[in-house]
Amino acid sequence: MVRYKIILFLFTISSNVALAQDQYFVFFKDKSGTPYSIDKPSEYLSMRSIARRQKQNITVIEEDLPVNPSYVSQVKSSGATVFFTSRWWNGVLIEANVATIGNVNLLPFVSHSVLVAPGKKLTAGRMRHSKFKRSTSEDVLVNQMQLEQIGLDEMHALGYSGAGIRIAILDAGFIGVDTGDAFSHLFATDRVVQTYNFVNNSTGIYQHHYHGTEVLSVMAGSINGIYAGGVQEAEYLLYVTEDVSSEYRVEEFNWTIAAERADSAGVDLINSSLGYHDFDDATMNYTKSDLDGRTAIVTRAARKAIEKGIVVVNSAGNEGGNSWKLVTAPADADGILAVGSVNAQRVLSGFSSRGPTTDNRIKPDVVAMGYGTVVFVFGVVAKDSGTSFASPLVASLAAGILQAFPALNVEQVYEAIVNSADQANRPDNLMGYGLPHFRAVKNYIESKQSEEVLSVYPNPVSGNSIQIKLKLLTDNPVQIIIFDAQGKRVYEFKHEITWLNNPLEYDVSGLLAGLYLIQVTSGSQTQTIKLVKQ
Repeated sequence: MVRYKIILFLFTISSNVALAQDQYFVFFKDKSGTPYSIDKPSEYLSMRSIARRQKQNITVIEEDLPVNPSYVSQVKSSGATVFFTSRWWNGVLIEANVATIGNVNLLPFVSHSVLVAPGKKLTAGRMRHSKFKRSTSEDVLVNQMQLEQIGLDEMHALGYSGAGIRIAILDAGFIGVDTGDAFSHLFATDRVVQTYNFVNNSTGIYQHHYHGTEVLSVMAGSINGIYAGGVQEAEYLLYVTEDVSSEYRVEEFNWTIAAERADSAGVDLINSSLGYHDFDDATMNYTKSDLDGRTAIVTRAARKAIEKGIVVVNSAGNEGGNSWKLVTAPADADGILAVGSVNAQRVLSGFSSRGPTTDNRIKPDVVAMGYGTVVFVFGVVAKDSGTSFASPLVASLAAGILQAFPALNVEQVYEAIVNSADQANRPDNLMGYGLPHFRAVKNYIESKQSEEVLSVYPNPVSGNSIQIKLKLLTDNPVQIIIFDAQGKRVYEFKHEITWLNNPLEYDVSGLLAGLYLIQVTSGSQTQTIKLVKQ
């Protein structure tokens, strides 16, 4: 009798295991027989997505084609529950038990499958609405410091607040966005253009967590006279890809599928304040050697998005104070703007993740204010810390640059932001290339677009000052000598010129009317220009 009970118990366990539903990603061998064609991209890409590719000379390739719907149908017929397909990975995210996944793997067009999370995928998650009311205790622009530190206030003054730019935010949840005063302008002008919850497979995004709310507020929050987001006039696509209740690799596939949807919708920029290296199932963990820009699924997905012409900005990670220390995927991707954290005084935050990558690339790429960042959440302005909140500041800067210089491609935007940052000539693996600034980026781009190595203007000059502009900068002070028509030195000085103060304004009120020569030495290069003072 005892033996019978043991056998029955074991049989019950085995039956439960066989019936257990887990999540898998199934990779297909090819896209043969697909009804889609690279010659007809409008059948699966928006006109905005196609236009972005055309502007940057990016060709539509087989990778862009949707997966073969016949393959998906056959996977479904095998008994699996199908959730999402991935163009880039050529496969499908499913739910299945052990027997069913075995049958799926036997299908002739299936390459292989991987377990990405145990347990069933939630569907139509419970909605939680909160009625938030704005705090009226503040009477100043409370987030001025974080805007000013990277020049977003100057960007706004020049009229660049993201108009015409489409941004996807991949995060954990957006509690209160649909009811918060700081976001009402987005809905009043129909600038929340798409939402989806890839964790719960539903349209409900205003639940689960407030992290995405805080990130969005840094970019889009608006309370007249109190709070100003970095790019309030942009259009937003809000996607939930992060499951706050657990940590499994399915979130990397959620990220990929959301990025593909953003690509199809024609976004210009993705902000992701997410990172991955360890999971609830230790067999899924990444090692430090995997930070090579080509191993982690989410890193490879970020790289795909960049190759489609999308600027991708991601938090560097908050591992600086623990044993991992390094950036987390996808921040290791080549060409991604991985953002570390500093405080208002430009001091590195102890939690900010470091570099380098395994292949010895500098990380993070740049930094912004991630310590004591002012956000809007639960109806009030508050402060939070983490590279999660430095990332949307740099994303706002990148969006403003895209608006100001629409002809730039994704590589040029990355290059301009990184190479004009305040320690671009001496980058390190703590703060990368340093703090970027809108004025510095603008000066860098305009200088690169100029054919003149040195320019002095206005020339002739009738006022009291001139602008001296260099195309190439070094880490050393620039020597400027002014000679009169007889070759006599009338002024000589050295000045450090950075992208923030290039062009350099110089006072010539003491010069008499006449002809002068201005000699500028920067590093090993010396240029001389005639100047007429009227």
